[in-house]
Amino acid sequence: MGISQAAIDDLARRGAEQGVDLSPGLRLIEARLRELVAADLPLVEATSRYLIDAGGKRFRPMLVLLAGLLGDADPTDRDLVDAGAIVELVHLSTLYHDDVIDTAEVRRGAPAAHVKWSNTTAILTGDFLLARASELSAELGVEVTRIMSRTIADLAAGQIREVQGSAEASAHGMAPVSADRDHYLTVISEKTASLIASSCRLGALLSGQDTAAIETLTTYGWRLGMAFQLADDVLDLASEETASGKVPGTDLREGVRTMPVLLALEAEGPDSELAALLEATTGPEVEEAITEALPLLRSHPAMELARDAARLEAAKAKRALRPLEQHPRHGPVLEGLRYLADYAVERFA
Repeated sequence: MGISQAAIDDLARRGAEQGVDLSPGLRLIEARLRELVAADLPLVEATSRYLIDAGGKRFRPMLVLLAGLLGDADPTDRDLVDAGAIVELVHLSTLYHDDVIDTAEVRRGAPAAHVKWSNTTAILTGDFLLARASELSAELGVEVTRIMSRTIADLAAGQIREVQGSAEASAHGMAPVSADRDHYLTVISEKTASLIASSCRLGALLSGQDTAAIETLTTYGWRLGMAFQLADDVLDLASEETASGKVPGTDLREGVRTMPVLLALEAEGPDSELAALLEATTGPEVEEAITEALPLLRSHPAMELARDAARLEAAKAKRALRPLEQHPRHGPVLEGLRYLADYAVERFA
């Protein structure tokens, strides 16, 4: 999910100016991640640290800390730090697995783990990270374990559902399903929004907030995740190649139909030039078809409709925070959470 380091740095600066400094907690989470992937087998430790050392914005751990601050917890609280490490380990595990599934060549500006080593190594590394996250969850209690187990199940279900709705379903022995808008929204809810929602939920839970606040922050996180993914799927078509090596039309190459594509197909119909080009993106002339399809999609009104869908989710995320606005000390933290929702859709500019 494409939140930039500049946005994270700007949020940290804004927070520090208002007495909300997350950096001590984030530094502890960084150190905790390295502790947790230490292993007797040098290869396991090397592969596990590969993406940790490659950087990353630690967006989900930051949400754990921000949610915890609304419960007046200190960002260096050990439970919050451990929860931040848990959600990041789960996120990292999905990157190892997803790169194998998507045959991605590059991750965070470096060769993907399955390219540097092998598919087997990448998959087992992802499994190891999930195991370490699960072990730490158990130390934080039954409810944390339940939340993360459910989230990991959602992540897996979302990936399966996405493959079922793609052109690659039959190749994986799966019965294809119709990739309509409802299907797409369910996929991104499970694959993206679930872990972001759980990050907020853990921060609220472990800082002792009441049930209403926990549910409020969970809803915010879910809406935020939906906004980010909807926006990312527009940017996948609209943007040029990024420094990380991601090229436009990645989802098209994988036979995945995202919101702007679905809206365009609904408008143009199954016998349109666009439909024929998108069908060809799963064949031998894939690059030529994508080269022709991208300009049609970029100029299509469906792109703005998809942007509007992202903006609506961002607005709903901010609106979800209103019950928390009564506490006078919550202002700076809520401003940060609202900033993230705004940033999700300001990337269109």
